Amino acid sequence: MSDSPFRTEPDPRDRAPQFVLPLVVRIERAAPPARTDALETAARAVLVLLADERSAGDGVWAGAVRDWQDARIRKVVRRARGAEWRRAEALPGITVTGKTAEVRVFPPVPLDGWPRDLARLQVSGTDLDDPEPPPAADPSAPVLWLNPELEMSAGKAMAQAGHGAQLAWWELSGEERAAWRDAGFPLAVRTADPARWPGLTAAGLPLVRDAGFTEIAPGSCTVVADHPALR
Repeated sequence: MSDSPFRTEPDPRDRAPQFVLPLVVRIERAAPPARTDALETAARAVLVLLADERSAGDGVWAGAVRDWQDARIRKVVRRARGAEWRRAEALPGITVTGKTAEVRVFPPVPLDGWPRDLARLQVSGTDLDDPEPPPAADPSAPVLWLNPELEMSAGKAMAQAGHGAQLAWWELSGEERAAWRDAGFPLAVRTADPARWPGLTAAGLPLVRDAGFTEIAPGSCTVVADHPALR
């Protein structure tokens, strides 16, 4: 996309007021979520917010969503447990549940204007593991392919998966969006085979290039969004 907010070169989006989409993942000490499930749940959470009627038209979140999309599309994942999670749940937002993961997404906030109960949550400490390797992705469903050459914390990868899902959403027609929404936003997040990665990045599919604010170098290709309708 020529107007992608994930480009790293100077862009008018940089001069717009900057907003961020907060995502909070529930990580209880005794029962942390599986990494892949957390990534997939975060990606679905972004889609659920974008498709919510409150985010469109005259909806209560629509202005914040428009301001956010007019600037760099930033997402930040924080973690919560116990009372922290209960306070986060009390704020306006949407909780999306996976097999083991719970992720709450909130309407965008100014970069320096986080609600206190979210600002106090930790960004670090989102290192998660998969108890066993995830099964092969269903090729008939959307797949968000991660760059096999990059190492990212679970929180960083959750944000990148959210970016990929959002780019795919933007590329779809209204009918295709409705079909994905009505199906419950099925998707998989998988690390690409190194031999296949160059072909994926050259396939004309939505491609996330990271702005380089955290963990990885600016311009790094992090995710290819492989939606069947875009092949």
